[in-house]
Amino acid sequence: MIDFSNTHIAFEGKSDRDLKKAEILFKTMASTSLVKIGKILSNIALSIKFPIGWALRPTIYKHFVGGESLENTRKTLEKLGQHKVKAVLDYSAEGGSTEKDIEETYNETVRSLMFAKNNPHISHGVFKASGIGPVDILKKYCKKQPLTAEEEIRFNIFKNRFFELCKIAYENDIPVLVDAEHVAYQDVIDELSDEAMARFNKEKAVVFATLQMYRHDRLAYLNRIDENSQKQGFIPGIKFVRGAYMEEERMLSRQENYPDPICKDKQATDENYNKGVSFVLERIDRFELFIGTHNEASCRLAAEKIQSLGIASSDKRIFFAQLYGMSDNLSFNLAKAGYNVTKYLPYAPVDKVLPYLIRRAEENTAIKGQTSRELQLIRVELERRKNERLNKK
Repeated sequence: MIDFSNTHIAFEGKSDRDLKKAEILFKTMASTSLVKIGKILSNIALSIKFPIGWALRPTIYKHFVGGESLENTRKTLEKLGQHKVKAVLDYSAEGGSTEKDIEETYNETVRSLMFAKNNPHISHGVFKASGIGPVDILKKYCKKQPLTAEEEIRFNIFKNRFFELCKIAYENDIPVLVDAEHVAYQDVIDELSDEAMARFNKEKAVVFATLQMYRHDRLAYLNRIDENSQKQGFIPGIKFVRGAYMEEERMLSRQENYPDPICKDKQATDENYNKGVSFVLERIDRFELFIGTHNEASCRLAAEKIQSLGIASSDKRIFFAQLYGMSDNLSFNLAKAGYNVTKYLPYAPVDKVLPYLIRRAEENTAIKGQTSRELQLIRVELERRKNERLNKK
């Protein structure tokens, strides 16, 4: 049985100084008021283009981000690789919605996929549909509203970009994760992901659809993918996450008067998530699986399921994943036990990744027990090292 409380393995790659910095960072994020103030000040700094990189680089940026460019990530990739943990390079520039921003994000995503080619430390590529297309048009398309001639052109450009990224992933033999997003435009992402899987996943999973399991309709969608894959002869790649937009989705469903798409409570979400993972593991002969979670119980259940089904822990069709800078007790203990593990490794210049960092801080504050759990593990390891040094004297 994996001991997820083993802090020696979890923090083997971090110095005492790294851990003490992380302790201060998570203590800060435990304060809702400090996070709110930080968000306000950061947004002001962005709006007036005030340079704040000097303050962020050695603190929250260093903890959650791999570097400002692809080349800057090499050191982090190699460090993770020393502990048999791979990475998903995620260009995390956010906030831009102009055609120039979209084109820049698309081109950088192409570069990231090319960079991943033959790199043993990278497990998957990734992209967001909202990063390579105009969200307002995607929403309109999903509402089945007619598009103007100009909107049709822009929508077709988006579709071409979507399939081109999948094609590049296929040609360079690097699996690519299509991130899930808001319900308002998720239908078009599902539609294109289904088509891309049917086109590129004939021999193995190249394109991975992402299912946010806090949505109560995702098990039905998973069943449809399974049925379609058997009829059309392709191997689905499935990435499971719990979800990232719960409060917004509930608010929008009330405002626009449609049924709440989110599970009734956390227990229902957990059950939905675990059922989805079990469904795929029981059919792993015709699937590939990406288990994205910071939930210890889900990791344990999945690991036990893998063992009970007689699947090798190192089976390349199955990966566990956590965000870089979080849940190292899960990532490194799973890797030590022989499972395939990868970290979502964001990269982007400081000013462009700031919205991502704000969201990380807010999520850590909002997720019950997450920050306190991180703090507890860090403090246990610092105390363990202190006692180890004393015992050597």
